[in-house]
Amino acid sequence: MAGRDAAVLTVSVAAQLAGMHAQTVRQYDRLGLVQAKRTRGGGRRYSLNDVDRLLEIQRLSQDEGVNLAGIAKLMLARDREQKLRQHIRQLEKVVAEQKKELEGQRGRESRVFAVGGDGSVFVVARESIRSQLPDAKPRRSGEIVVWRPERNARGAEFVSDARETGLDDAV
Repeated sequence: MAGRDAAVLTVSVAAQLAGMHAQTVRQYDRLGLVQAKRTRGGGRRYSLNDVDRLLEIQRLSQDEGVNLAGIAKLMLARDREQKLRQHIRQLEKVVAEQKKELEGQRGRESRVFAVGGDGSVFVVARESIRSQLPDAKPRRSGEIVVWRPERNARGAEFVSDARETGLDDAV
């Protein structure tokens, strides 16, 4: 089914729907106030959106007293606004997609896979490990670090192994 922007109406039908003479519609087309689509034979075809535009032109001219030059400027400004709004919607979609992708990436980067003493693999939040590591040089992404936690004297918390293993460099 054709939408409101399907150019299927002849000049006479569009003029009748807008309540004006067909010559007036042709004149508005020549002035660029409304732009008809053309058939292969050169005939004009209008859409329901074009009819709405003709009605708006008529309202501005008859009810508001705006001349055709003023109407042309108003229509140009309205068309630009619509294009900008459409562009904004497209940009908002791109931003939303990029936010979603970034959140997924952050989720992947914020976890660390660890292996328990029994060989079981589990996921640990990166921040919980950082809070337990001793102050050391900043690590590069992708480095493998051997961390051997030990219980402190009270037996309540883990503290990092202060011994140099030689394995904590990038592999």
